[in-house]
Amino acid sequence: MSDISSPRLPVDAVIPHLQQALRTHTCALLQAEPGAGKTTRVPLALLHEPWLQGRRILMLEPRRLAAVHAARYMSKQLRERLGQTVGYTIRHERAVSASTRIEVITEGVLTRRLQHDPELEGVGLIIFDEFHERNIHSDLGLALSYEVQQGLRPELRLLLMSATLESTHIATQLDQCPVLHSAGRTYPVTIHYCGDSSLALAQQVSGAVEQGLQHQGDILVFLPGAGEIRRCQKLLRTQSWAQEVQILPLYGALSFEEQQRAILPGSRRKVVLATNIAETSLTIENIGVVVDSGLERQLLFDVARGMNSLPTRRIAQSSAIQRAGRGGRQRAGHCYRLWSEATQQSLAPHQCPEIMRSDLSALALELACWGVEDGSKLRWIDPPPAAHLNAAFALLHQLGAVDQERCLTPLGRRMAQLPLHPRLARMVAGATTSAEQALACRLAIILEHPHQFRRNLHQSAGGRTSSSDILDILEGWSGQMYESRRYGGKEIERSLAVLLRKLNLAANVEAELAVDRIGELGIGELVLAAYPDRVAQRRGSKREEYLLRSGGGARLSPRSNMEAQEWLVALELERNQGAGAHALIHMGSVVQIEQILRAFPAETRWRHETFWDADKQRVVARRCRRLGALILQEQPCAVEPEDALPLLLQQIRTRGLETLGWNGASTDLYARISFVAQHHLVNAWPPVTPEYLLAQLEDWLSPWLLGITSLQELQRLDLCPPLLALLSWSQQQQLDKLAPQKVKVPSGSHLRVDYADPHQPRLAVKLQELFGLRQSPRVGGGQVLLLLELLSPARRPIQTTTDLANFWDTTYTEVKKELKGRYPKHPWPDDPTTAVAQRGVKRRR
Repeated sequence: MSDISSPRLPVDAVIPHLQQALRTHTCALLQAEPGAGKTTRVPLALLHEPWLQGRRILMLEPRRLAAVHAARYMSKQLRERLGQTVGYTIRHERAVSASTRIEVITEGVLTRRLQHDPELEGVGLIIFDEFHERNIHSDLGLALSYEVQQGLRPELRLLLMSATLESTHIATQLDQCPVLHSAGRTYPVTIHYCGDSSLALAQQVSGAVEQGLQHQGDILVFLPGAGEIRRCQKLLRTQSWAQEVQILPLYGALSFEEQQRAILPGSRRKVVLATNIAETSLTIENIGVVVDSGLERQLLFDVARGMNSLPTRRIAQSSAIQRAGRGGRQRAGHCYRLWSEATQQSLAPHQCPEIMRSDLSALALELACWGVEDGSKLRWIDPPPAAHLNAAFALLHQLGAVDQERCLTPLGRRMAQLPLHPRLARMVAGATTSAEQALACRLAIILEHPHQFRRNLHQSAGGRTSSSDILDILEGWSGQMYESRRYGGKEIERSLAVLLRKLNLAANVEAELAVDRIGELGIGELVLAAYPDRVAQRRGSKREEYLLRSGGGARLSPRSNMEAQEWLVALELERNQGAGAHALIHMGSVVQIEQILRAFPAETRWRHETFWDADKQRVVARRCRRLGALILQEQPCAVEPEDALPLLLQQIRTRGLETLGWNGASTDLYARISFVAQHHLVNAWPPVTPEYLLAQLEDWLSPWLLGITSLQELQRLDLCPPLLALLSWSQQQQLDKLAPQKVKVPSGSHLRVDYADPHQPRLAVKLQELFGLRQSPRVGGGQVLLLLELLSPARRPIQTTTDLANFWDTTYTEVKKELKGRYPKHPWPDDPTTAVAQRGVKRRR
């Protein structure tokens, strides 16, 4: 029974309805506004329901600190010690006993329980608290729990609780389960919009905190990350009023003691600088003022490039409401929003669920352990994107955790037993000797908590550079590189101890990890096992730019202490913002080419490659050992003609027919063939359009390309033979008749016909050479008139016409008057149709 002296809370009014709903349904949703008391009231109220007799309640909290506080508070309500009726289990820490009926856990703990005991023996109710936070673990935990309920435990109850819940959508996914609503216990909060400012965030926060000090209560400041918290803390401590308050940080990597200092009441007024850890899960005593930056870090996964980014983004409107509500839990409060009312209207209503935007490799490994190769078979609130899930299973296959059919391998099963990301689990599970295993455990802890280590790494590096960021950290692990009592130091040591215990390694095994032996133990091999897709090769002379195995570009970031290396493994890689931007290598470690060859023997076999060298403008060949886009070793060799042909054809298709060496003869021949095609003078004549020629390159050009390997040779190729090969022998004979290269004029000259315009061929001819000819000459078997370009004796254009008779009748007289005086030695007869044509000047008598 709960403490009868505890004050009545708003959720108490809806609890009878909730009890009734769970007596008749196996799923229910409770939407309770902030301050309703759902987290600590509901489990105690349901504990003695008939359907729960002899069974326990599991309540999931999205954050470890919230889980511990909820369990402590409920134990206090029962006037019991923690671990009796109410206990908790979080990562590396547990307080339960045989009498525990309510166990508060984090979502990852539920997944482990389900994998080891799918029936959840002894559990009657699972409560998903603060479900609106929607992390991957909560979505997966609900999907697996629902499948257990439908297939194995029809009496198992599921209850989802949240302050802001898209209840209609979720209820639909859970077979239209009942939805209950509870009002909250909040006081009015006055919203102050500070406007969109260009000032640095720390300066904006300082100004808002100074205004907030005019009101009652402690001040809670929401910031996107630990870096911003430290910068704000540093600036606030310089203010004149700083001596009157405690300025305390609150984020997940802090020790439990430091988090407690921020949460519990103190002797002085507090300014708590927090991430969104304080948004819903935790109640911080005596908050009267909220300063909201409106920003948060949001993990995004880029499927195409296979890497995460952690951009700072605007929060959703639901988060803004939650944050403001923290100022009205105990009194009327104030919220200073560091943005404008117009910006508020542009915020998205809800945040995109983590399962829709994150790396799903850990989820994919859990699905493989569950025996599900197709994630769509589970009932999800929002199904994971197929592209993300496919990328996750592809990585697991590359790590050796699943086979081609996505079935778990023995190595994958060992990986799943370790509380690590699949990459790091692969590194630890693949280590052989006890010394290698101990080293792999340390590497895994560093790579799991890079931010805690990096801060101290830079402080101790003193501007020096090295061949490996992670080696620097290992060298200083037992020294003064990081303060064990701060920045999650205790959590780090505890995580390492748990890993060593799981591998049955005694703590003194680490004595074998003397710094001078680390190279012998092979850091390179270990990190290659964890990051097979992150091998990078330096780009030529560009010291800090690298080409990744995937073909993407990357560069060493200012966070790394590495000096440029020929080969490295990118241990922490982040997609940089902006189109075409390089990814950033925040942490890397050198590897030798021999280590790469040993790690990937199948992928790096010698292969023969033929390719187009854009610099040399020719086809070249080599034997090479390649890893994805990276060339490890290469040897030049001779080009085989059959290998060069497809590359030459591709160059022609890409560049167009103008790549070929067109000269006057081939251009004229092509024009003549096109003329016959355009006028449909012969049946079954090839169309010879540029599109046709490009599409049929293999047929008409390939036989003439054998032995050619360069653009220069290609441009020297005589195109007349391949063009004629488009025509049969009889068609070639018809071509000469229908589109003759030259025609004979009355003077006896044989003049070239210009077919450049296949619709209208032209003939340039001096006027005197046409005397005696009444009608315009024709080609195309007499079907197409030539366009005559009539020239003066100096071969200057006079006029163009296809009607020579009309020219003689109407225009010749005027031309004669104008040109006879200019060219007196040339004949200008009165009747050109009866005169004798001649090439030169007048004949002497």
